[in-house]
Amino acid sequence: MIRSTAYSLPGHRNTWLLKWAVYVLAVLFFINCFSPLRIHVDMLRYFAIKDCLENNCPPTADRADYLPFGYTALLLALSKLGILRSFSIIFINCIYLLGGLYFVRKVFAYIHSPLFLFVLVLLNWTVIKFVDHPLSELQYLFFSLASIFAFYQYAKNKKIINLLMAFLFAALAFLTRTVGVALLASLCLGLIWEFRRQLLELISRNKILVAILALCMIAILIFSKQLGLNHYTGVMSKQFQEGLHFSRILKWHFLEWGELFINTSSIKASGYLPSPWGIGIFLLAGVICFAGFIYICFIKRNRIPFIVKAYLFFYLILMFAWPFYDPRFWVPVIPLMAAVIAQTSFQENKAFRLIASLLLVVYTAFGTVSMVYMTYTSLNRKAFARTEANGVYRNEYETHFFGKPLSDTATHEDPYVLDVLRRYDK
Repeated sequence: MIRSTAYSLPGHRNTWLLKWAVYVLAVLFFINCFSPLRIHVDMLRYFAIKDCLENNCPPTADRADYLPFGYTALLLALSKLGILRSFSIIFINCIYLLGGLYFVRKVFAYIHSPLFLFVLVLLNWTVIKFVDHPLSELQYLFFSLASIFAFYQYAKNKKIINLLMAFLFAALAFLTRTVGVALLASLCLGLIWEFRRQLLELISRNKILVAILALCMIAILIFSKQLGLNHYTGVMSKQFQEGLHFSRILKWHFLEWGELFINTSSIKASGYLPSPWGIGIFLLAGVICFAGFIYICFIKRNRIPFIVKAYLFFYLILMFAWPFYDPRFWVPVIPLMAAVIAQTSFQENKAFRLIASLLLVVYTAFGTVSMVYMTYTSLNRKAFARTEANGVYRNEYETHFFGKPLSDTATHEDPYVLDVLRRYDK
């Protein structure tokens, strides 16, 4: 019997269903590798930065404002190899996701049902959506989870190579997304916690390693401007100076949590609900699910490794202070959040079991719809052009696909978007 799930199907039947669900989802993820190039505002920034590095800043350099270097390096490498295409990008994202799931499975080896964990991740609408986008979330997910796995291994076998790998992957994660500073902080706290009694002995036996780590921390402070730390602190300050209140930030992020657990976009769902109800339902769900997650992860007795708790703690703090709304901010930690849920038994409390079962049904239904919808648009160019990015780039897509916009109301086409599609959507 699977004890880590919120439902109680017979063991063999349950495992059979989950196994086939994973197989089907894996096939659908691969089919979506054939999606046309999906345009996103930040995606255009990454490509513009890549163009600047490759071609000494073309006339579109106004788009090439700052983003961390890590993902741009991948785009530049694919361009140099002549394979910077939508298929290559999505396929690499799938590999990143597969690798991340492997690392999480190893860290949470005690989970009775890894298949349930995999299905939770693969059915999440933000994962389904952003695996198909040329954005840095999946690369960061891979590097950050690799770092946590390496540190987890170090805590078990005390091999210095694993600790070095943990900090190496953390550095790569930080170069991919600046929120990686949460990972670096969690590794340092993990060292202090896991070896609090042996800390003095560790320092005396590994003075060179400690000195290297200290120099790395100093270097981060010295080169904070080049690494982009000043950019992001400046962005936050500007938002607050322009009148943004912390209460609104909290509302945004609780709304994101509601979207993660109900498993669909509140913006799209609100169109089918009365005006006050739409956002209210997602906000209420977000608050309840956040409180439940905090209880399960940090208060309830469990076997979650300390490094995971430390990382989620720092990540939550940073994200709830970040003055922007976007559910994709949570993509990198969805595998860890799913693992925390998958290792929890909901059989102890009848109310928890009922809520979890109902939420699981809703989550599965909306996740299935998201995957079917994504696959449909990936294979249908007319639907893709009409719906991708809520139709913002419809004119450019239709011109690229069919030679001209199909809408009679088309009045504007972005030449840079058309150029990106011409060069990389092949």
